[in-house]
Amino acid sequence: MVKKKKQQTLSTEDKILAAARKVFTTKGKAAARMQDIADEAGINKALLHYYFRDKNKLFDTIFLAEAKKFFPRINMIFELEAPLFEKIEKFVAEYVDEMRINPYLPLFVLNEINHDPKRFLQKIWGKGTMPKPEKFLQQLDSEIKKGTIRKIQPMQLLMNMISLTIFPFVAEPMFTYVLRMPDKKFDELMEQRKVEIPQFIIASIKK
Repeated sequence: MVKKKKQQTLSTEDKILAAARKVFTTKGKAAARMQDIADEAGINKALLHYYFRDKNKLFDTIFLAEAKKFFPRINMIFELEAPLFEKIEKFVAEYVDEMRINPYLPLFVLNEINHDPKRFLQKIWGKGTMPKPEKFLQQLDSEIKKGTIRKIQPMQLLMNMISLTIFPFVAEPMFTYVLRMPDKKFDELMEQRKVEIPQFIIASIKK
């Protein structure tokens, strides 16, 4: 009986998280209501509050789980035994794909990092497993010395890669409103950026 109840609890919680992800992604955090999430999950609002006391807690739970899955994948790209330009392409593609699936992840991460960066990063990676871009930065230095790419500060290049990839998602409301751009068009542009950003970066550093 206890086992059956536990399975039922997990099933209900998974249903809530899936519903909340859909509502947050389509309506945004501000416009989403707990009633919307309850309706999407097919449960009553009281049961929803039993699992998650408020909307902020639910939002944080979803996007912390996504951050825990996503950022270690970026670390794996840094550690790859692959040519520099291939790494840049993989890095950008991974970021764009994740942001298209979870467009509110960048804002969540920025808010959490501004609030308590050390605690947040430890929640994602755990102690002793923080991101290790050193190998990527060393590879940049090596390519500069070989004359493959022009002299550039490795940290500047890394910041350019992250900024060019993330900013359009953070500024999506501005782009879609000012440019009168439908969501479908914005999504198409973001898919194109998986090619455009690496080409732009590689052209700017290649000799």
